[in-house]
Amino acid sequence: MPETTKITIDPVTRIEGHLKIEVEITDGRVTNAWSSGTLFRGVETILQGREPEDAWLFTQRLCGVCTYVHGVSSVRCVEDAAGVSIPDNARIIRNLLMGGLYIHDHPVHFYHLHALDWVDIVSALSANPGAAKILADTISPSAPTIDFEEVQTKLRTFVNSGQLGPFAGGYWGHSAYQLTPEENLIYAAHYLYALREQVKAAKMHAIFGAKNPHLQSLRVGGVTCEKQVTSTRINEFKTYLNQLKDFIDHVYLPDVKYLASKYPEWASIGGFNNYLAFGEFQNGNSPWDNYLPGGVILNGNLAEVNDVDLSKISEHVERSFYAGTSARHPASGETIPNYTGYDTKDRYSWLKAPRYNGEPMEVGPLARVLTAYAKGHTDMVKLVDELLTQLDLTMDNMHSTLGRVAARALETKLIADQMDNWLSQLNTGGSFIVSPDIPTTGAGAALNEAPRGALGHWINIDDRKIANYQMVVPSTWNLGPRCSAGKKGPVEEALMGTMVVNPEEPVEILRIIHSYDPCLACAVHIIDTNQDKTYTVQVIK
Repeated sequence: MPETTKITIDPVTRIEGHLKIEVEITDGRVTNAWSSGTLFRGVETILQGREPEDAWLFTQRLCGVCTYVHGVSSVRCVEDAAGVSIPDNARIIRNLLMGGLYIHDHPVHFYHLHALDWVDIVSALSANPGAAKILADTISPSAPTIDFEEVQTKLRTFVNSGQLGPFAGGYWGHSAYQLTPEENLIYAAHYLYALREQVKAAKMHAIFGAKNPHLQSLRVGGVTCEKQVTSTRINEFKTYLNQLKDFIDHVYLPDVKYLASKYPEWASIGGFNNYLAFGEFQNGNSPWDNYLPGGVILNGNLAEVNDVDLSKISEHVERSFYAGTSARHPASGETIPNYTGYDTKDRYSWLKAPRYNGEPMEVGPLARVLTAYAKGHTDMVKLVDELLTQLDLTMDNMHSTLGRVAARALETKLIADQMDNWLSQLNTGGSFIVSPDIPTTGAGAALNEAPRGALGHWINIDDRKIANYQMVVPSTWNLGPRCSAGKKGPVEEALMGTMVVNPEEPVEILRIIHSYDPCLACAVHIIDTNQDKTYTVQVIK
């Protein structure tokens, strides 16, 4: 008889928010999986009865990681309801702020949230710093000079103190780690280096957004940073951008490519085949005219990319802790909490289960990269083809865990390079905001692409107040539970068949989960203090 083991990872760490993953392993492979958001998000309820113009201030505080995306989605949503067309300068500033978020968020994910699934920090202590420098120069000759001996000393201080800090709780020494001590030391050094680089992206946000996180220059009708759009401030923004482009070109991209070359088997593990992208970085006032195009890909067929039809989106709650069993379109959605106890045979998550025409869809960098590639986006095609050639891979290999990791890096370079063009389009003497006329009654929708994926906001206005507000966020698409048809969510499906060497140290499962960059703070928010379930908690870092 096959031997089946059940693993519960609760909470999953190195993510934002609260996520529980439960899997069954039979003969060393995952044969079933359940993804559970363990807290309730109540922001939609909080917004009811408030002024539509104020919604962005609340929604932006869903999370301090992807901060800006809910703010801009919210103002676009109200602008849609009010029929507002914003000035070109406002559109460009919003593109620059969104771009700043991408080039902050993607490297942070790679180095600080995901890298430790591939990099054995403790192994770096036995590295030869001189050999590490020679290898680093080979990987990227133009990378900044780093004192690897100094980095190793810092790591040793952590270990000798008995407090590994952010590196505590890892599966150090696990056979799934395949890097040499010198390679591990290089990635540990770049982990620390990237911490400093991310500050520059935050400063870019502060120039046109006043602060980071939770930017302040958004308004329904445009942006309020007109006085900051001077040649001096533009040049300051450009200086930080150029420094980050150097980091992307000479550290981040080479590191991703080298890591992929050391773990080639992961180019065929953890894949999914349905993709949804709304598109982002608006070229004009149409939500469908974007630098990164939107589209729908089914069954991995890049030869056929369909246009997005918003009427085909529905949210299922039959396996979620919400009242009712009916699937609803977000425009008429309900958020009525109804905790019934965790039961994988019934309801087991505070996340709803979004579906597109009844199908689960992966959203995020890989969905955007594949959509752009399939639609012939010249710059994206060049980047993807170069990557595949260098790593001796095919397009089929993009449907994988490594595909998601690589897509983030390629997209980061693409957007960082494009930001120069947006900066050059700013008109310091032009308009930045118009006065909106909020309707007495109305409805609006707004789409954008958060770094983690497709994001939608829907609003209903009655008596100039918010009557209903619904958000479908990226991690709900990716990490949602089964729907009424019993179809697994993307992460649940991506885990199926994965080989797990040691069920007590399931690093392979974490590699797939983290490749989606979960952000449960956007998906769930308020704990149900009346629940009486007791969970076995295993903290994995």
